[in-house]
Amino acid sequence: MPTTNAEGLITLDRVVTLKPYQPRQFIEREYLTDAEIVTFTNYPAFVDVECYPNYFLITFKINDKFLCLECGDNRFFNPRMLSWIMNSYKTIGFNSIKYDLLMIWLAYTTQDTHVLKDASNDIIVREMRKQDLQKEYQFFSPKTSHIDLIEVAPLKGSLKLYMARLHAPRIQELPYPDTQELSEEEIEIVRNYNCNDLDGTELLYNFMKERLELREAMSIEYSEDLMSKSDAQIAEVILAKEVGKLNGKRPQRVTIEDGTVYRYVIPDYIQYQTPALNSLLERLRVAKFIVQPSGKIAIPEELKTSVQINKGIYRLGIGGLHSSEETVTYKATEDMAIVDRDVASYYPRLITTLKLFPASCGSNFLVAFNKIIDIRLDAKKKKIFSRDKGLKIVINGTSGKLSDVWSIFYAPDLTIQMTVSGQLALLMFIEWLELAGIQVISANTDGIVMLIAKDKEEILKDIVFHWEHVTGFTTEETRYKSYHARDVNAYFAVKMDSSVKVKGNPYSEVGSQSGTQLDVNPSILICSDAIKSFLANGKPIEQTIRECRDFTRFINVRQAKSPGAHKSGEYLGKVIRWYYANGETGSINTVAANNKVADSDGAKPAMDMPKDWPDDLNYQWYIDKANEILYEIGYLKKERQIEFF
Repeated sequence: MPTTNAEGLITLDRVVTLKPYQPRQFIEREYLTDAEIVTFTNYPAFVDVECYPNYFLITFKINDKFLCLECGDNRFFNPRMLSWIMNSYKTIGFNSIKYDLLMIWLAYTTQDTHVLKDASNDIIVREMRKQDLQKEYQFFSPKTSHIDLIEVAPLKGSLKLYMARLHAPRIQELPYPDTQELSEEEIEIVRNYNCNDLDGTELLYNFMKERLELREAMSIEYSEDLMSKSDAQIAEVILAKEVGKLNGKRPQRVTIEDGTVYRYVIPDYIQYQTPALNSLLERLRVAKFIVQPSGKIAIPEELKTSVQINKGIYRLGIGGLHSSEETVTYKATEDMAIVDRDVASYYPRLITTLKLFPASCGSNFLVAFNKIIDIRLDAKKKKIFSRDKGLKIVINGTSGKLSDVWSIFYAPDLTIQMTVSGQLALLMFIEWLELAGIQVISANTDGIVMLIAKDKEEILKDIVFHWEHVTGFTTEETRYKSYHARDVNAYFAVKMDSSVKVKGNPYSEVGSQSGTQLDVNPSILICSDAIKSFLANGKPIEQTIRECRDFTRFINVRQAKSPGAHKSGEYLGKVIRWYYANGETGSINTVAANNKVADSDGAKPAMDMPKDWPDDLNYQWYIDKANEILYEIGYLKKERQIEFF
């Protein structure tokens, strides 16, 4: 956070001089009466804590009203009321298990703000563990009904970042450094800021209702509290429980020494016909996969490679196979089809077909894993939504735990077998297709896109059937009218029904992690909207952009490294939101080094969403950008420049 110098100017790292903090427009709040506190217990209570040397605040938001419990500078609250609320309500927080709950129960025992601040520093700065903190400060944290949203959300984003991705009305950083003693006026500003964070927590909670409902159903079924756990954590808890039943004891995490060397074991079905791929196979056969001090596997040089099959160049790595095309466009014709084949549940299938099981669990891991797959397929057939979706979380979340050094399923050798085998199997698929005269135009981790002549349709069916039979995988087919790619990770694909599949930053509004907008920052999505309409039905780019009345489609969101960014000396925060405005000059820059934030020339900050449609919106900027993207994805071609010298 910025600090105030003797002259009252806010400075940081002696690079940027910021203007003094200007209070945001005050938002009026309604506060709970004593009667409402008692009667609203069927509502969730959103909770957040702020801690300063002379001021401590616990705020609850219940049924759109607020309750502030404060101490410091002749402020006190009734600890019995705090305990009653915590035990009577289901409380919801963000990163609250590791911080807010501990501070709440310490505040129940003492309202000395200096003690509370020391404890806060021990948690945040010194990263003191819960048991050590409780021992040091002599307090106890009872278990109450609580949900911490930080793990339930699909990625490790901050609350401010999720608020920006969900288009919260206000994005605001902590207004004053938490080391500062607050005045009465500043306390009021911090209180209003805290309420805004609770608005954001509620926004995130409501967005994740389905994920939370699944966790609730699974918690009941498996008699485990899964409400605050990530997908991968749920997978670990449930699968470990099932393995424990079979083994007679719970699996224990194994310790693998730094420097341990693993060799990749090539599955019998991986067989190539071309010299380049056979050479790759021989190199991988002798490659050394070495465990690093972090517990991760160092990628050997043999895997940091690319291989060419006809016109396609494919890069390998621990993360998956990727083709190397750039700025390409393909259109289906009467004689040529564009076909996408994705492998269903690729990593789970690799676990089962290769019979991979962690040493910590033994072969009963596969018994339990296959049982969960069978139960899930039965639930899907019977349309039992909660069980189907819940067990899908378990199945898909398991593979990531194999490379998690803290997991009881930690098995880096299995990660190697799983990820490398997946890439080699896809390369075998690609080789068969190319040798049959079917051009592969893109490949990415678990799927390929091909260009196929209509007279080779039967050949394609035979190849797909044979590859699925040999490997044990199944594939799903999608056909496209056209395919337009900046690269393998960013493209527009028009399906036969004229819907458009969009992938990759900045074109897509959903990410690959969970398929929701929580995964990616909004980035001028109106341009993507315009391109989708243009490619699918020929609607002019300018028409789509000028007709749109959803302001969220015009915004851009970026993160700036701590301590954040500014515009013309006005501090904005670590998460910045803006739109492009007529007459707006300059850029948004980082505070620490005064470097320009990417794509922020002409940007007008929108940390508060405008209440009315902005009359300075620069429509032409968005029109020009959309046309620029058409060049990026190969739909439009730039004229070749002739060089005379």
